[in-house]
This record gives sequence, structure tokens and C-alpha cells, in this order.
Amino acid sequence: MQTSALPDLAHTDAKPVHWLATAAAMAAVVAAAGFLQPAGATATASASEHGAGVSHGSAPAAAPDPERVAFPLDCGTAGRTVAEEAPGDLDGDGRPETVAVVHCAAGSGTPPSGVYVLTQTSGAAPRVVATLVDPAQKLTVTDFAVRGGKISATLLGYSSLDVPRCCPDVRESASWQWKGNAFVKSAGATELSA
Repeated sequence: MQTSALPDLAHTDAKPVHWLATAAAMAAVVAAAGFLQPAGATATASASEHGAGVSHGSAPAAAPDPERVAFPLDCGTAGRTVAEEAPGDLDGDGRPETVAVVHCAAGSGTPPSGVYVLTQTSGAAPRVVATLVDPAQKLTVTDFAVRGGKISATLLGYSSLDVPRCCPDVRESASWQWKGNAFVKSAGATELSA
């Protein structure tokens, strides 16, 4: 056997401890690489993998959460109730708004409703941008829906102060749609109950 003129190299006669140390070092490098990902990297599936359209590589914005909004509704200590809510892109900007029907939390009776449009810009808290029905109008909202950029509801009210608050005697079908820079109301026939 001829000896080499080169010095002995450690890896030519590796022991199990050497391989264990190499594996631990590689695991540390892989773990460190996982922590050093770009800010936008995630391990979740993108919307396009679920069959939904994504514009400009970003996920669609979530509709504003009405539970995070300070409504212009004075309920004292009773608190408020979000009776109904529905999302929809009402102004055609590609971001959904939320329409919420809200009233004071009453132990009994039928408190008047308010209908509010909520919006939210990225990173900001949701906020009210329009009041479609003010609770001061003393109306109850039923048959509420948001479809195709249009808000519709049935408004129940009272023809006079003599009508008991339990039994509304006026019924109006109403809808609202964004036109230009405001919501425009279209009212159907107003009916009086006998």
C-alpha cells in the first residue's frame, strides 16, 4: 500500500458522531431558513387554489365586522344588538361593505331599527359611512337583503302616535343603491293596515 503525500482528511474516516453533528447542523440551517421567509410568505393555500379569483396576487378583502363598530345609536345601559348583517360590494370598488340592521337590546317590545353601511380600509377599524334608516324614524326593519349591489328591506312604522307600538300599521318596501357618490332610496308603495 502506498501512502499519500497529502495529510489525512477527517471525512475519509468518519465516525457516527461526525454524521450526527452534520445532520444537526443541516437541521439548524433548514429551521433558520423557515424563520427568515419574506414578510408575505404563508403556508396556507391561496384563493386561486380554491377556485376563487384573486386580483393582483392578493387575497380578497374581508367584509367589515359590525361587532367592531361604534354605531351612532344611543342605547344607554341596554346595549345594542346587530339583528342582521349582509356583505356586498355596493360601490363597485372591489372591496365588500357590510350592511347592518341594529337596534337597542330591549327586554320587551320592538325597539326601532337603524340600517348602516360599513366600510373598512386595510389596517383601519371598520366605520359607518352611511345611515339608511335612522332609529329616530321609529321604524322596524324586516325582509332585509343585499343582492347584486342593492339593499332591500320592508319598513314597518306607525301612522300616528295613537297606534300602539306593538302593532305597526304602515308598511313600505324600500331599496337603496349606490349612485354617483351616495345611496339613493327607491320606495315602493306604502300600505296602511286596516
